[in-house]
Amino acid sequence: MTGNLINEQLKQLPTSPGVYLMKGSDGTILYVGKATDLHNRVRSYFQSPLKLTPKIQQLIAEANELEFFITGSEQEALILECNLIKQYRPHYNVRLKDDKAFPYIRINLNEDWPTVSFTRRLKDDGARYFGPFTNVWSVKQTLKVLESIFRFRSCNRTITGTDKRPCLKYHLGRCLAPCIGVVSKGEYKEAVKQVGIFLEGKQGKVVRELEWQMKLASEALNFERAARLRNQVQAIKSVIEGQKIAATVSGEEDAIAFVTDKDQAYVQVFFVRGGKLIGRESFVLTGTNAEEPRQIMTSFVKQFYDSATHIPPLLLLQHPMEDRVAIQEWLKQKRGGAVNFSVPRRGNKKKLLQIVAENAEQGLQQMKVKQLAAPSVVDAALRELQEKLGLPHLPARLEGYDISNIQGKEAVGSMVVFDNGRPKPSHYRRFRIKTVLGANDYEMLQEVLRRRFKRVAFDKTDAATKENWGILPDLVIIDGGKGQLNMARSVMKEVGASIIPIASLAKKKEEIFIPNRKTAIVLPRNSPGLQLLQRLRDEAHRFAVAYYTKVHKKKTFTSSLDGISGIGPKCKHALLKQFGSVKAIKDASLGDLTTVKGMTPNLAERLKEHLG
Repeated sequence: MTGNLINEQLKQLPTSPGVYLMKGSDGTILYVGKATDLHNRVRSYFQSPLKLTPKIQQLIAEANELEFFITGSEQEALILECNLIKQYRPHYNVRLKDDKAFPYIRINLNEDWPTVSFTRRLKDDGARYFGPFTNVWSVKQTLKVLESIFRFRSCNRTITGTDKRPCLKYHLGRCLAPCIGVVSKGEYKEAVKQVGIFLEGKQGKVVRELEWQMKLASEALNFERAARLRNQVQAIKSVIEGQKIAATVSGEEDAIAFVTDKDQAYVQVFFVRGGKLIGRESFVLTGTNAEEPRQIMTSFVKQFYDSATHIPPLLLLQHPMEDRVAIQEWLKQKRGGAVNFSVPRRGNKKKLLQIVAENAEQGLQQMKVKQLAAPSVVDAALRELQEKLGLPHLPARLEGYDISNIQGKEAVGSMVVFDNGRPKPSHYRRFRIKTVLGANDYEMLQEVLRRRFKRVAFDKTDAATKENWGILPDLVIIDGGKGQLNMARSVMKEVGASIIPIASLAKKKEEIFIPNRKTAIVLPRNSPGLQLLQRLRDEAHRFAVAYYTKVHKKKTFTSSLDGISGIGPKCKHALLKQFGSVKAIKDASLGDLTTVKGMTPNLAERLKEHLG
């Protein structure tokens, strides 16, 4: 049976790609897995036991806690998963093959007539190896593309330059034909050298060349060739994504980032050794309220490396430090070698730090979940709220409300529910504002409360009503001060819901206002009751903003394509699915547009003219 901690962690899982770890009650790592979508993948383990294999059933029975790494792509997740399995050797994992099983691209410029080939074995033979990659099909497709552009040989014949005739690939424009002496050894090696430049990450030139060929093919109405070229571009981009982890993580370094929350900072350190991310550690610093980021970073570096068993030659820092020179000299003496600091502003190392920061943010949320999921903490929070707010009974069901809009446009409202201190997403509700014109958050919130509580038929007891809108909250929380509270209270009286307790939480000073009391209630910052209300308010805000973003994006996209004869709902959907945004559609060539189902050349021209 799934424990309370895992239940709470499941609700907090992001939809990002990454790696997840399942741990036993003693902290032992039982299983390491990867996912394109952590939220969907991990939750799939906790479905009906009848749908799981006996092995997975046993794993779930032993699992007591979850942990996860966010990565930039599924390819990164796969490589990180491999490293972590090697390191921890979890009992429930099937061991992956070692790194030599990954596909690589091999180039040996020391050969007279070098080839560019696919291999799964790394050898100390003087050749250059590019990778590891994770998608064999994409690697092979990219080799075909490179062959057509750079025209290197793919045969194993001995090159003398005196063969009577070349192979078919020469006639197809896919080989320079050194076999018949068409090119010199120097010219051929220069072509192969360009392949290495491409694989080093300078792929822009090659991609632009392919896209130009695709445009010419489309203009010539050769859509079959255009589609093949499009697939080749996608294959190259897939390989580039697969290289991302190798490009981002290099050498020997520690990457450090943190997030702050009131009087504490949650620090995450990623350890990179031999070009691989081998692990991470998390730390909590207290007493950070009102401290500058550089002060927090300085304090952590000094305290952590004072007792660290290993100091790498490079520290990647999210923020600069104070006393840089003194700390650098101190670490140099401890390490017995130079230690450099870097606060990257762009490039791969900046991307790595962004991933570390994302993991720190998620780690902080997980820490809060652990703290607040403890039955004793939840019970203390609810009892504190009952006492301080003068509630008739324990507020087991809390409802929080928020509004999201920009100058009144596409305004939406949210309702979130906490049941015994824990989020209950199945009872969340969202609202499109219908009656308020202009930017008036007061009236918008009134509309949401009116629609929510007007649905409650106090004299109905049927199961459907009780299960949905008929479940009344023990406490309603809105964001704001005394004014917002009075406004909300008036509308609840209007719909006959004045019996339900209500309070407002003012964000600036975290003051709580309740009816019939002139002064605010101020709870300590570390109060479990206040922290529970803050979580409720923040969740209502997050849910409202997510809905607003969805509505705004859909509205913007739909309105931009309205009024174009011949483009209906299905065609709009197909365009959005393929290009993702109106700007991308506007920037697309006529040939690109005609690859969408239902788009003719004439319709594509009409669309381009409409978008300007």
